Amino acid sequence: MNLGSKGKKRMVLPSRPDPPSVEQIIEDINRAYPNDPVFSLLQESSEDLKGGSSSSGVEARYLQSRRYLELNERLQEARTELVQRREELRVVGESLEKSVAEVKDGAI
Repeated sequence: MNLGSKGKKRMVLPSRPDPPSVEQIIEDINRAYPNDPVFSLLQESSEDLKGGSSSSGVEARYLQSRRYLELNERLQEARTELVQRREELRVVGESLEKSVAEVKDGAI
């Protein structure tokens, strides 16, 4: 008789929420703080399309490009960190599986 399987309960995960509607996305963009890097890029692009002097447009594009490069660098650093953390979790998971197997073997 296997005592371990008798006491196990399955955890029920909540269902995945529906994706936001176009109206909700537009509302999020309009409510974004001015310093939000993602939405501020979108807002600046739409302002550039509406008009402005050519020198201010060039400056805005330059700043937008710099911001893009900085964000891209941050994303690459975050990606590297996530890969390292994933590897650490994989190693810990394997170690945990071995420990559980040893405990099971010792209990029999």
